[in-house]
Amino acid sequence: MIGKKILVLGGDGFCGWPTALHLSSIGHDVTILDNLSRRRIDLELGIRSLTPIEPIDVRVEAWEEVSGKRIDYAVIDIARDYQEFADFLEELRPDTIVHFAEQRAAPYSMRGAKEKRYTVDNNMAATHNVLVALTELGLDSHLVHLGTMGVYGYSGAGFELPEGYLPVEVTDDEGQRHKRDILYPTNPGSVYHLTKSLDQLLFQFYANNDKMRITDLHQGIVWGTQTRETRRHPALVNRFDYDGEYGTVLNRFLVESAVGHPLTVHGTGGQTRAFINIQDTVRCVELAVNNPPEAGSPVKILNQVAETLEVKELAQLVSTLTGAEIAYVPNPRREAEANDLNVSNRHLRALGLDPILLAAGLLDDTLEISSRYKDRINLAKIPARTAWNEDRSHALGNDDSAGVKNGSTHPDENCPSQRAA
Repeated sequence: MIGKKILVLGGDGFCGWPTALHLSSIGHDVTILDNLSRRRIDLELGIRSLTPIEPIDVRVEAWEEVSGKRIDYAVIDIARDYQEFADFLEELRPDTIVHFAEQRAAPYSMRGAKEKRYTVDNNMAATHNVLVALTELGLDSHLVHLGTMGVYGYSGAGFELPEGYLPVEVTDDEGQRHKRDILYPTNPGSVYHLTKSLDQLLFQFYANNDKMRITDLHQGIVWGTQTRETRRHPALVNRFDYDGEYGTVLNRFLVESAVGHPLTVHGTGGQTRAFINIQDTVRCVELAVNNPPEAGSPVKILNQVAETLEVKELAQLVSTLTGAEIAYVPNPRREAEANDLNVSNRHLRALGLDPILLAAGLLDDTLEISSRYKDRINLAKIPARTAWNEDRSHALGNDDSAGVKNGSTHPDENCPSQRAA
């Protein structure tokens, strides 16, 4: 394989870091660009990854030590410093850009006015600046973007969700029927998911207007922490977020079990979500990098999922493995109590993806991580305090509607809860 020059935007983050290492390990020339905002948000919220995360320069030095391969990095805010980013891009001239540089947490995006505005300002400006810079510089870089299954919504369609496009027929005034493929109607459940829905429109425009080559990966909830590459040195360890804003449902269940607390399920637990292991995430990005669309073709949209489970099924799986009890608590989100979710992932399977499944006994690594670092757990940070709206705030037992504005919507800091997606 001839290595490509790849720029990973947001390469210091939970998905970006292991992806950068994986692409480097298989022979690509990788550069990371990040504004380090995720580290700043940790400070803002008074939280930290369960796993100790080294500074970015220490991380890349450790990778070179164990692999003999160098990953360059630069700290640039692509949402705010357009010209600096464009100059950097013109000098690097990458074959592929992998775009993870967006605020990724739904609960954080719903905390209040500041977080809502930041999520929209950062995510939309970052994506559009990438597209504008590629157009302005005349670069034919393939853009691989990490989207989310959340753009489809979770209303229970009753049929298999397609990969991005919905085939429709329209009858004209003369009775003639015309077939079209349209973007599947979006139904975002948070400001974060809203920005990913808007990304789709930006991609559609630039692919059509400027013949840009774009792949949009609609990813499910990522579980697991380590990959083959991040295990090679302690300084390479990946993030493990368990707090109420950024913690994924599985991580939060595992932390609760590690400290002997019941696994708290929001609402009925009937919310069905799509899941994928972090090792499969990096593999899917590799497959996308190796299979770019042709210039002038529609955006290639791939559903990056391995399986779907109800949250209560996931809780039962963790309970069986750990012996933890299960508790049901009010749901801070505005969502259906239950939904079905049938998702197509034919394209990635056809490209060679053989996904890791939750029930395959491969939770051992994540269980081991949650136990090894349990002395770093801050119990006060486990509760999900952000209510989606005033009704949800009242359901949580908070009669002060101002709590919706400041994110302090969970009155009991000693009752850990987790977010459903």
